[in-house]
Amino acid sequence: MTGAITAGVDGTAESLAALDWAAREAVRRGLALRVVHAWRFQQYDTVGSVDRESQQQAARALADEAARTVAERHPGLHVSTEVPEGGPADTLARAAADTEMLVLGSRGHGAVVGFLLGSVGQQVVAGTTRPVVLVRAKDRPSTEAAGREVVVGQQGEPDDSAAALRFAFETAAARDATVRVVRAWTLPPLFAYSPASLKLLDEAGGLEPFEKKALAEAVRPWRERFPDVRVVEHVEMGSAGQVLLSVAGTAQLMVVGRRAHRTAVGARIGSVAHGVLHHADCAVAVVPHTA
Repeated sequence: MTGAITAGVDGTAESLAALDWAAREAVRRGLALRVVHAWRFQQYDTVGSVDRESQQQAARALADEAARTVAERHPGLHVSTEVPEGGPADTLARAAADTEMLVLGSRGHGAVVGFLLGSVGQQVVAGTTRPVVLVRAKDRPSTEAAGREVVVGQQGEPDDSAAALRFAFETAAARDATVRVVRAWTLPPLFAYSPASLKLLDEAGGLEPFEKKALAEAVRPWRERFPDVRVVEHVEMGSAGQVLLSVAGTAQLMVVGRRAHRTAVGARIGSVAHGVLHHADCAVAVVPHTA
């Protein structure tokens, strides 16, 4: 790690909101800020078309102006710029590989677009090994006011959500915010019951107590590591995406995990992260994990 946060910019309102979010987070964590504008040479068959050098200079000017603006707002913040040429998804993933997180803009409801159009934004989220934070154009410092929580989803065994929980607790500690850890559960199909699972349920006193115990065990090491962070353990019956979105109104940030592996059809975001990215009003962090 180089102790930096990477923000992707392209001059749109969405990317500028993401840049502001990244700068505030870098200040809180005592990190540097890396401003990246990925560009690709566009060749036009017209008289007077702009050459490669001119396009590169324009890309550099855009990144430098963004960096200058954010540096003026946050004196003392170390800001650097990069203007790599290449496909945006791969270029941004490479630029963020040695930093704490990648922050991008996202357009309100609907598909993950805005900073990157079409499926490219989803390719970035699915392909990078670093946490990716998607920020809405309407994001303002006021969305981080006291009383608004960092909400994180927990599922499976403790290791399955360790990366997301770490990110959520680190973020909450930097903001003096409460962490709401959400675990959703549903009734398993009849064929899923086995003597071993029935024994565990009997020992726990039923399905809901079993889920509460599982959540408490997953959260315990993070409570110990961050003793000053306030924690709310939230267990609710329903699909993970629906339960997370039901508490999104109190969130300043939603944190969800993504299994970092490739399938036969390529890297995927995952259904829970996909649903939250489409419908949550606040910033969303997608954290990859290998467990």
